Parts: sequence; structure tokens; C-alpha cells
Amino acid sequence: MEKTYNPSAIEGTWYKTWEEKGYFAPSGEGTPYSIMIPPPNVTGSLHMGHAFQDSIMDAFIRYKRMKGFNTLWQVGTDHAGIATQMVVERKIMAEEGKTRHDYGREAFTDKIWEWKEESGGTITSQLRRLGASVDWETERFTMDDGFYKAVQEVFIRLYEDGLIYRGKRLVNWDPKLHTAISDLEVESQEKQGNMWYLRYPLADGETTGEGKDYIVVATTRPETMLGDTGVAVNPEDPRYKNLIGKDIILPLVGRRIPIVGDEHADMEKGTGCVKITPAHDFNDNEVGKRCGLPMINIMTLNGDIRDQAEAFNMDGSVNADIDTTIPEQFRGLERFEARKQIVAAFEEAGLLVKIDDHTLMVPYGDRSGVVIEPLLTDQWFVRTAPLAKEAIRAVEDGDIQFVPKQYENMYFSWMRDIQDWCISRQLWWGHRIPAWYDNSGKVYVGRNEAEVREKNGLGADVELRQDNDVLDTWFSSGLWTFGTQGWPEQTERLKTFHPTDVLVTGFDIIFFWVARMIMMTMHFIKDENGKPQVPFKYVYVTGLIRDENGVKMSKTKGNVLDPLDMIDGIDLEDLVEKRTGNMMQPQLAQKIEKQTRKTYPEGITPHGTDALRYTLYSLASTGRDINWDMKRLEGNRNFCNKIWNAANYVLMMTEGKDCGQGGVDVELTLADKWIISELQRVEAQVAKNMDDFRLDHASQNLYDFIWNEYCAWYLELSKPVLWDENASEERKRGTRRTLVRVLESICRILHPFMPYITEEIWQQIKPLAGVEGDTIMLAAYPVADESKIDAQAESDITWLKGFITGIRNIRAEMNLGPNKPLDVILRNTSEEDLRRLEENSSFLISLAKLSNLTALKSDEEAPMSATQLVGEMEVLVPMADLIDKDKEIARLGKEVEKLQKEVARFEGKLSNEKFVSSAPAAVIEKERTKLADAQTALKKMEEQMAAIKAL
Repeated sequence: MEKTYNPSAIEGTWYKTWEEKGYFAPSGEGTPYSIMIPPPNVTGSLHMGHAFQDSIMDAFIRYKRMKGFNTLWQVGTDHAGIATQMVVERKIMAEEGKTRHDYGREAFTDKIWEWKEESGGTITSQLRRLGASVDWETERFTMDDGFYKAVQEVFIRLYEDGLIYRGKRLVNWDPKLHTAISDLEVESQEKQGNMWYLRYPLADGETTGEGKDYIVVATTRPETMLGDTGVAVNPEDPRYKNLIGKDIILPLVGRRIPIVGDEHADMEKGTGCVKITPAHDFNDNEVGKRCGLPMINIMTLNGDIRDQAEAFNMDGSVNADIDTTIPEQFRGLERFEARKQIVAAFEEAGLLVKIDDHTLMVPYGDRSGVVIEPLLTDQWFVRTAPLAKEAIRAVEDGDIQFVPKQYENMYFSWMRDIQDWCISRQLWWGHRIPAWYDNSGKVYVGRNEAEVREKNGLGADVELRQDNDVLDTWFSSGLWTFGTQGWPEQTERLKTFHPTDVLVTGFDIIFFWVARMIMMTMHFIKDENGKPQVPFKYVYVTGLIRDENGVKMSKTKGNVLDPLDMIDGIDLEDLVEKRTGNMMQPQLAQKIEKQTRKTYPEGITPHGTDALRYTLYSLASTGRDINWDMKRLEGNRNFCNKIWNAANYVLMMTEGKDCGQGGVDVELTLADKWIISELQRVEAQVAKNMDDFRLDHASQNLYDFIWNEYCAWYLELSKPVLWDENASEERKRGTRRTLVRVLESICRILHPFMPYITEEIWQQIKPLAGVEGDTIMLAAYPVADESKIDAQAESDITWLKGFITGIRNIRAEMNLGPNKPLDVILRNTSEEDLRRLEENSSFLISLAKLSNLTALKSDEEAPMSATQLVGEMEVLVPMADLIDKDKEIARLGKEVEKLQKEVARFEGKLSNEKFVSSAPAAVIEKERTKLADAQTALKKMEEQMAAIKAL
């Protein structure tokens, strides 16, 4: 191997080999084990969330593949309706100056397919960089023909089962994109706004309990008052109880609307009176349902005020009894301009009580960037309550388990209060709804127009038009576990790999995707006994990766980290350009540039895929958010270096030599027996933690064993044997065999976490270890053998390590060079100590750099020495001839003086009443810790100086 570890030199080559040789595909043998990749948007690129979750999935798949399972990691991408349509719309506008309407629906859709073929593979190529061992041969796209068929079939069957309907309901409406959007696509931002207090006159001479002929409502959206159909007060509010059932006259409009009693009105909040606009607010809509209020829509699809309002009953039917006139001066106004005009009209009429500053959360479309409007539109909906029953039962009965378990509570709270699901979107890109209308508006659902005509006996004279809407992408992705496997056909692949084993996802889409997959799957997929199948057995919920300061990563904050930059590195100027290049606000760009230059003064150096993956595993504490740690990434790059250097040492010691693989006699040293024993323990620990979804613990098990035991101790303990000319060939052969066999096992146990470096080293070490195979990916995962656990060897090595560490501590404390030979005396030795001393003296003399090693008899006096304890035994290093007493006292005197000043400074600071009374508690505690540390160091230094003086 090369002497220096260079990840870029091995990663691309190995991935290409793995993929070309088909190692990622299911083997066809063993127990099936499958994971479905959460399909990333076809427009997307790899971000830290992807890197985190995909690395976790790859570790599970590689682990199970090596355990002999028939593994499938199904890969694919989502067509991402809004995002993809926007990308292509921007492209044709920039390149051709055209809109999608210039093309027409069919031609524009063709343009999207062209874009997808040319540019839609970015994230899949990045997945390869991450080492993802997905089954590329069966890659799926949510708009490919087979999946389209599954989506269409599900819609038709749900419609026929009475679980899909079309109705007029309130949805999140994007006035710029002209489509309904899901709650997940709404981004609430804290804004400084106003609260307007408006006077609503009571009708028929009524008065409040305070004798006023009006009530005051408070609102942050005055423009919606044109659609008010009621005012709510709390039934228990003594100020207004007498008004429930009475009317007010809606200002500016003149419409009579009722006062209703509803707990939505908080007696302690605002005025206690809440205007109710069921067509323009989700909470108001619920009040309207409870109180039987109609809905009046005052806005167009652009978010402008209509020329004539629309009135509907709560079931969506037209209400012809309500006057829908809108005052002329507000017709056609943009909604925020209408707000200004309406407030001015209230003021002019003497009905504006006051305006307060008010902080509120404003909903924005995450794609369009405009304020979202709750709006009444005709949409398709799924009746989710009947579907939710089985989905709730599956989790209650343990057929599906959440990891960590507390996320079940989040799941249950949503599912037990589930609302019907709006599944239609007003886009051109997506699965077009398989519904047709005749000229009377009657709807027909079928797989195509010909089927609709035949099924319903419609002749050629009946004109039909297909619904223009497409299905929400969450609808199609809800079929992901079975739609990717060939359903509605009962394919062998579906029978083999469904249900899948684990879904790795974030808590934020438990409802939007996880719950809907469970509902859809259990409705459509049944076992041979008719029992509903679950889509997966475990839902492993990961935390969110935040930046080093615990802040959510965001382009607007300039704190986004690109996982590929951490793999390949990026210089400072390119990093600054990447973070600020597309920013429209110069001041924000300057702020982010300054922050970037401060945080990454030298850019980001290359770390390689294995180091990035290992860092992600080390941070993968289930369910909790994670603060990214560049230092840990650097530490894991060093870990890779450590492994590489260890492999080079092993190869140097073993290549071309007899490593005892032919059944010849070998003699194992204590160190050999100990490392073999420790290997069994770590194999058992890693297996348990992998099965428990604790990749953080498994990665720590491996780190501790490889760095602290194999590299730091065993490799050192091998040198006295291999470099000893007097050691027997059997003894050397045993150590060489142990070196290569343990390293080969380390490669296999580490492979799911660090696929590249382990494959490279394994290929070099396998012939020395007597192992065959083309790739480590298909080699057997190590399994602990309890018969190889040697408690005596472990105990003896613990003693030996304590002895050597004690000598090293004395060298450090007394400022003695690491290679200076020392005489060592042992006192208070037990029979066990003497046995260990006799059996391991060669190790001790070599590794501790000793010139002489003797044990005192119980009646012998020891000279003035530095001392360390190993259990009850004292390790003594006589000092008399080792140091220049005067020089050492002078050196220690300076250290003592320096520490005395530090102690005095901290004591002075903590005795300052002004500092103690004004400083935060955390700062004071930090200063106290510094004082305690300085006092401890001073005491130790003074004791050391006293010992030197006594020599």
C-alpha cells in the first residue's frame, strides 16, 4: 500500500468496481432484508440530512449483507411537482423568454422530461460519492410508467371504496404558484406586524353588559373582515353572555352576522370577541363548523379582492341566501393594498379603536416566498379516518415500532385527530388525476377516457374533459414501499421484500409521509390470510443536524455545510462564493462572508468519505438533534490515518513471512491471547448495538478497540517479539498470525461504517490471513466466539498496561526523556504480581525502556523514588542519579511561582463582589473551576519540588 493515506485515490475506483460487478444487487439467498430509500427530489443535491440518513441506511445494509441476508436497498427519486416545474419554468424564461403557457401542457411536460434526462441525476451521482450500496439496477422514479400505474390504481380503488371525494374546502393556497400546498411546504416566519382593534356595531339597539352599543374585535388581517360571517365570544364571558344569538351589523358591508358562543374566544386574550371568517382562516373554519356559519370567499386565486364574493354552506354547496356584494372601493385590490384601504375606511367611519404593534408568525410558501392564503377551492380529498384505524392498531400492537419509542406519541396524537387529506395540486407536472367531467360537471373516474366511456355507456356525442389537477407528491410517495416492487402485479420481488425492515427518516415527516405510507400500505397490501401488511417493521427517527452553534442550517443564515465539501475540501474563496453568490441582499451577503471567513479561515480541507461517515455515526444518538462538530470530523480523519498506518506496519512485519496459516505450530503470547479475547468482546458489542439501532455506540466500540487497544497497545506489544532475535519461530509465527487475523477481522467489522479504507486494506491483508473472496462487501461479518475469551489474559494485560503507564507518568512528571533507561524497584508485590513480572519481563523492559527491574523483599528499604501504584503494588523509580537536583528545583520553582500568581488572580476575581453579583452563574462557575484546577496543579508541583529537595 501507499505509505500515506489518500482517500481520493481509492474511493472512486472501488465504488466503480462494486457497481460494475453487481455487488449491490440482492443475492437471492438468505433471509430477505430490505430498506426503501426516502426518495429525494429529482431537483435536489446532497445535503447533510441526506448524508446522515443515507449513511445510516448503508451501514445497516452492508451489515446485513455481510451477515448473509438477501438484501435490497431500493433507490429512486421523487418527481417533486412544484420544485421541478419551477426549475423548468425558470429555465425556459431565462433561455427563451417563454412561459409554460406559451408551450402548452403537453409540450411543457416534454420539456420537463428533457430536463430530467439531462440534469435530474445530480443527487444519484452524489449518493455514489457517499458509498451508498443501493440497487441501481432497479432504480425507480415516481413518474416512470410502472409507478404511474400504481398511483393511478390506488386513486381509482380509493374512489371506488368511497375514500376519495372532491369538495370545496379550505387549503393552504399559494397565490403566486396558483396551487394548494401542504403544511410541510409552509414556512412560518416571525414578523413584526400590527393588531387592529375594530368597532362592530350591535344590531337592533342591543348593548353589552357594560352598556355599549358595539363590541370590539382585534385582528391581524383586517382585509378578511369582508368575509366575516360571525363573531365568537366565550359562553362563560359575563361581558357578552347576553349577546349570544344576537346580531351585529358588519361595518363597510352592512351584512347582519350573528354572535355565537364558542370556547375559541379566550376571555383573557384581546377583547374577548373574535371575528369569524370561515373561508379565510383554519381556526375560524372549525368555529364555523361547530356553530353552523356559512363561508364567504372574498379573494381570487391571485389573492386579490373579488368583484363579487362567493357564499357556500359548510358542505361546499352554494348558499344563495347571502348578499355577496363587496363594496365597490375594495373590488380588484391586491390583498395587502385592500388591508390599507379597509383600515382607512374604518378610521374615516370612526370605527378604528387603536392599532398596536404585534409580533406574529406569518405563513410563507417555501418555494414561492409569498404569504400563503387560506382559501376555499375545489380539491380532491382522501377520507383518512377509516384508513387511520388500522394504522393506529399496527403501532399499538407492535407490528411497527418507533425508535426511539417516544415518537409513537407524536404519531398517535396526529392519527387520533386526523383530518381529511387534500391530495390535488394545480400543477402540470405530476400524476394527472384520472377523472373526467361531462358538460354538466358530472365526474367519472377511470384508467383512461376509453375505459370511462365503456364503463358508463357514454357515446362519442358526450364531450369529456380530464381534470387538470395532479396529485400531491406525498400521495405517490405514500406508495413507495410497494409501488417500487411492481404492485399492482403480485411480483416475486414484492413477495420477497415486502414488508420492508426499517425506515430511516426525520421526525418532521412522521405525519406527512410515514403515517400515510402506513395507511396506504395496510389498505392495499394483504398477506395470504387477508391480514393488512405493514410497510416496515421499524421507523428509526433521526435528529436534525444543526451547525456548530446548534442553529438550524439555512441558506439565508449562511451556515449550510455541503457534505461533498467535507469529503473533497473547498478553499475559502470558493466557500464564500458558494454561500453568498446568489444572495440578493448585499448586507446579508457581507455578514455571511464575514462569518464564513472567521469560521473557516483556511476553507475546508479534504477529509474523505469514510471520515465523514464515521463522524455521522458517532453523532447518531437516536432521535436527538445534533450539533455538527468539525473537530470530530478531523479526529476521524486522524482515525483513518491511524488505521492506514497500522495496516502498513502489519504488512511490513508479515509480507513474505510465515504467518502460520498452513496448520503449522504457533505459540501465542499473552498479548496475542488478550487481543483475540478483546476482539470477541467488541464483535459482540457492535452486533448488539447495530441490532439496537445504536450506531453511535457501535462506532465508539470500534474506535476504542482499534485506536486504544489494537494500535496503541497490541502493535507495540508485538514489537518485542518480532524484533527479538532470541524469540522462537513458533512465537513469532503466532504473533504474525494474530496481527493479520485481527486486522482482517477489524476490516470486516468496520466495513459497514468505513467501506473504502476497509476494502483497500482487506485486499492487501486477506492472502496473509488465509482468507478468500473478491470483495469485503460479501465477506462474512465477524461473529464473537466466547471460547476465545480469555479473562486471565485480559487481567494480566490490564496489570501490564498499568505498569507501563505508571512508568510513563513518572517520566512525564519528572521531566525524564522517553528513551532514558530507568532502574525500577517494585514494593509490596503479591505472588500474582511476581508471576506476571516473571512471564512478561521482556515486554516491560522493552516497552517501558528499563535497564533493571527488581522486587524488594518486605524488610528492605527503598531509596527516595518517584512512585506509581499498580493495584496494591508500588512501582518505584529512584531519582538520585537521574536528574540535576538544582536545575530541577529551579525549574519547578518557576512553575510554582506562575501557578501561585494564577491562583491569586482567580481568588481576586471571585472575591470581587461587583463581578460575582453581575456575572452570569455559568461564568462564575467557570472561574471557580479554573481556580480549583490551578490550586490542584500548584499542590502537585509543590509536592514534586519537596520530593526533589529531599533527594
